[in-house]
Amino acid sequence: MEPSRRFKDTLYEYFARIGKATGSPKRLEILDLLCQGEKHVDDIAKQTQLDVKNTSAHLKVLRAARLVESRREGKQVYYYIADATVADYWVATRNLAEHRFAEIERTVRSFFHERETMVTLDRQALLGKARKGDIVVIDVRPKNEYEHSHLPHARSVPLSELEQLLATLPRNKHIVAYCRGPYCVLSYEALTILRNRGFTAFRLADGVLEWQAAGLPLTHSPSGNNKA
Repeated sequence: MEPSRRFKDTLYEYFARIGKATGSPKRLEILDLLCQGEKHVDDIAKQTQLDVKNTSAHLKVLRAARLVESRREGKQVYYYIADATVADYWVATRNLAEHRFAEIERTVRSFFHERETMVTLDRQALLGKARKGDIVVIDVRPKNEYEHSHLPHARSVPLSELEQLLATLPRNKHIVAYCRGPYCVLSYEALTILRNRGFTAFRLADGVLEWQAAGLPLTHSPSGNNKA
């Protein structure tokens, strides 16, 4: 075999490893979750509705492709993305799929039909109003994801605690809820609760990945684990 052929074959084999590792819907979902912050195996299994054994097998494949890393704390193993380029890869993959498959938009419209009221402000205007306190932005993801990174001036109001925290939200201001991005359902569920309780609430399609991709700032809580 010619050296040039061997050279190319070697390179494309490494490139293909990424495609092989991410050639599973569940592994992509796991990557999406880990882009929000570090998680232990049991938590990943619960959120992806897999058993722990299958979750561990998927994580092993992603780790072999050097897309995720792990650490042990006592008996629990935690996983996190290897670095920020993994998040960039996931966003680029999702964007390419959105561009090539019109079915994605139809699926989204079908699921969220008449269930959403999107905020109409652009990102900079939203940031300005949140900074001045004209609107209240709430992050309805689990608290550990908020601590890893969140939109500036956002409050942590996890969906699981929203009912108990309603009294802390002002009724004379618009509430803007966000979660893990355009396909995350947490903010939709939050919107239903807020509206049913008489709040004027809207949903932001952006999550931290979209905010980061747009070159806008994120905030990290001091107690948050900021790996990757």
